[in-house]
Amino acid sequence: MKKQILFGLFGLLLLQSAFAAGTHYEMRVDGLACPFCAYGIEKNLKAIEGTANINVDLDKGLVSVDIGEGKALTEEQMKKLFDDSGFTYRSMIKKPLE
Repeated sequence: MKKQILFGLFGLLLLQSAFAAGTHYEMRVDGLACPFCAYGIEKNLKAIEGTANINVDLDKGLVSVDIGEGKALTEEQMKKLFDDSGFTYRSMIKKPLE
């Protein structure tokens, strides 16, 4: 009986993670030059509810972030975030998380 309950709970956890996929965003940004720049961007993105897995690639000028299901990042929101931080927002690509 205990094994059946454990298998059932494990199955529910797998289903929950499949349905709570969310979205992956990649933003092109000009002006990223140092680790301090990356830290500032990470701090601002972490303040947005639902964000995770934030990565700043200084060499490529690429900022990537995952956001949970039911949440979204907008072009206007990202433009303001980067402009207020002293960087130039160029574009954003979004893909479903798998």
